[in-house]
Amino acid sequence: MVAKLGYEHLRRHDLRHTGLTWFADTGVPVHVLRRIAGHGSLMTTQRDLHPDVQKITAAGAALSAHLSVVRAPRSLPSPIVITR
Repeated sequence: MVAKLGYEHLRRHDLRHTGLTWFADTGVPVHVLRRIAGHGSLMTTQRDLHPDVQKITAAGAALSAHLSVVRAPRSLPSPIVITR
């Protein structure tokens, strides 16, 4: 079927990776994805996830925005003065 559609390179396992990545993109935690996939290790699940360039670029932009916020320096608490 995939050859007939012109996707000779596509394997069923590739679709598994795509499905797990789509779940991850919607915010499903990786420990839940591990159970869905039936993996014994979180590392296997993480290896199967393939975020697209837009997701990676958006993550970088979010980090840049976070780091560019001007923050007021935290002041130290005033020392306690004890008088007798």
